[in-house]
Amino acid sequence: MEIKPLILVVEDDNPINKFIKVSLEAQNYKCIETNLGSNAISLVYSANPDIIILDLGLPDMDGIDVIKQIRENTKAKIIVVSARGRERDKVEALDMGADDYLTKPFSISELLARVRVGLRNMNTVNNNFFEEQSVFKLRDLEIDYEKRKVSVRGENIHLTPIEYKIIVLMSKYSGRVLTHKFIIKEIWGSYLENETQSLRVFMASIRRKIEKDPAQPEYIITEMGIGYRLVDE
Repeated sequence: MEIKPLILVVEDDNPINKFIKVSLEAQNYKCIETNLGSNAISLVYSANPDIIILDLGLPDMDGIDVIKQIRENTKAKIIVVSARGRERDKVEALDMGADDYLTKPFSISELLARVRVGLRNMNTVNNNFFEEQSVFKLRDLEIDYEKRKVSVRGENIHLTPIEYKIIVLMSKYSGRVLTHKFIIKEIWGSYLENETQSLRVFMASIRRKIEKDPAQPEYIITEMGIGYRLVDE
């Protein structure tokens, strides 16, 4: 029997809550819902959802606090859906452990696409990414982890050790927005504000090497003021 992915919808606007639930169930997902952050925390532990769609403006507690309390105790992908559109709100949510961020109003097709990406990424990580998948392929980009080689359109690309670590990190989370802080901590082990400029330099160098037109990248997308995202098929 097919096991349906379980999605927890945490949204205090009842019409939006119902609309999201009906739309997800129409795609053969199983849904549970709540309008309270405290209930969401309990459901994370009792139901173990695969995806959490989370509004930040909840009546009993801020959604950021919900993320803080559940992130270390669940492997679920957290997709924030919020009316807060400021960059600092997005950065804070992503830094706290959210995997994606959609600003209201949003299209249901976009939300469904983010859910599919979240499920794919979850399966990739759960299947021991580097052990099971020795080669990563995305369009004309190929990364051979065993040989530590990167090629585009069949041609080997020379990357510095730092550039290689960055592209491997992004491939692990393809489709997910990675904040400047997250990338810097993963690559350099600590976070300093002035390292953000260094990261931009490395990203520009990587783009020159893998993109047909670095000014219009097809692989590494800049999320202004937040970070970077490696596209997902």
